[in-house]
Amino acid sequence: MQEDSGSAHFRHSNKDGIWWPVLKSLPRSTAVLIFPVVLIIGALAYTHVIDTQPIYSGIPSTKSASSTTRPFINPSKVQKEIPLNCSAYNLTGTCPSNESPNPEEDQSRPSSATCPEYFRWIHEDLRPWAHTGITQEMVERAKATANFKLVILKGRAYLETYEKSFQTRDVFTIWGILQLLRRYPGKVPDLELMFDCVDWPVVLADRYNGAVPQQPPPLFRYCGNDATLDIVFPDWSFWGWAEVSIKPWEILLGELNEGNKKIPWLKREPYAYWKGNPSVAKTREDLMKCNVSQTQDWNARLYAQNWIQESQEGFKKSDLASQCTHRYKVYIEGSAWSVSEKYILACDSTTLLVKPHYYDFFTRGLIPVHHYWPIKEDDKCRSIKFAVDWGNSHKQRAHQIGKAANEFIQEELKMDYVYDYMFHLLNAYAKLFTYKPSINGNATEICVESMVCGAEGLEKKFMMESLVKGPADTSPCTMPPPFDPPSLHAQLQRKESSIQQVESWERSYWGNQTVTS
Repeated sequence: MQEDSGSAHFRHSNKDGIWWPVLKSLPRSTAVLIFPVVLIIGALAYTHVIDTQPIYSGIPSTKSASSTTRPFINPSKVQKEIPLNCSAYNLTGTCPSNESPNPEEDQSRPSSATCPEYFRWIHEDLRPWAHTGITQEMVERAKATANFKLVILKGRAYLETYEKSFQTRDVFTIWGILQLLRRYPGKVPDLELMFDCVDWPVVLADRYNGAVPQQPPPLFRYCGNDATLDIVFPDWSFWGWAEVSIKPWEILLGELNEGNKKIPWLKREPYAYWKGNPSVAKTREDLMKCNVSQTQDWNARLYAQNWIQESQEGFKKSDLASQCTHRYKVYIEGSAWSVSEKYILACDSTTLLVKPHYYDFFTRGLIPVHHYWPIKEDDKCRSIKFAVDWGNSHKQRAHQIGKAANEFIQEELKMDYVYDYMFHLLNAYAKLFTYKPSINGNATEICVESMVCGAEGLEKKFMMESLVKGPADTSPCTMPPPFDPPSLHAQLQRKESSIQQVESWERSYWGNQTVTS
């Protein structure tokens, strides 16, 4: 019988090996028994050799215009979890000394994707101090309205509280920064910052434009506008909003994505939906006049949210993932910017965005008529009516706007990028310091244990759910370059032209309605 080449090669290899002389010298019956044992040992040894070779596993990439495929990663390089030990903390009352990663190992970590385009605004937000740097006197002047001062030294955090914030805004903002330190241990530079948790920006640009201008104080907060110089930072709700039972963003983002699938866009109610607290701003009270009535239908279905009642009833009617039931959803600011914007955009319902006066860290990356449909602030009802009629007559295009917003939120506002935005902002901020940050006697060291070990209820639940288990297995995303003046002007002009185009269509629509009537 002719044997195949593979079998022949196998037999030849065994005759040339170290076992053949031993087997040949044994009695035939003994050799027959030993030979299979030799084969099994050889197979096990070969398997061990395979198992010790590097194994590469791919990390799913996101299909985003501003991101690239994540690289393959050797699991042996994945960082270990950082322990959370409340028992030890409760005994000593001191924060643990978690070691930073070995610098050589850290250099071997692959780089992540390119950062989304809205990261370029970091350069603009820090431009007021680009030439002068940041002095200690500037930082101390920001104390006038700050809720707290946070100092980071050698990867450890120290807190000095000036005034308690509304609800737990300060708590979850600080918690978020501590998670950043766990995600990128040893990589956040020494710095100190003043943080104001109130909605309205207060560092007015006009005050610092005189003949001999004084440099503005660097003050961090959640939003800004064109007339102010406050430095925008991700808001507290990314780690949970305990008072209104809104889950941490990483969990909620998945639930919102699943909620989108429950009712296809074409089968949703063909109206504009909004639910919120109208009493916080006149513009919201004005919006409620657009509600459907016995005499008028502006294509809007608007609902006032009673948070006290919702709290008493366990927030059963406030599930954000169950509110993607209409083809259109309205975003309107409250007393200033509203955290609701990201939840509304996450629905693949078409967002009707009432002209805003404020921005947060990511909304400057939104493009009108691509991510949202602009709504006039001073003529809301007719503007909403036209938007819904236009969308119902151009269903595919309207749905594309909703999907573009959903993709932006899902891919460019995932927690990886929230942390990377914080990382790049704080790194760029720290490079501007003209002095060495330090702590004083009023500062207290804080850490994950000092915050979570004594927490209770939803506050503790959300902290545990948003806890960063250990260092990231990739480096932060790569920053895009700053805007040059012509490209920034061109981008702003494109946005304004898109809004003017919609307003032109709207005027024609209402002109035709007048002629018809």
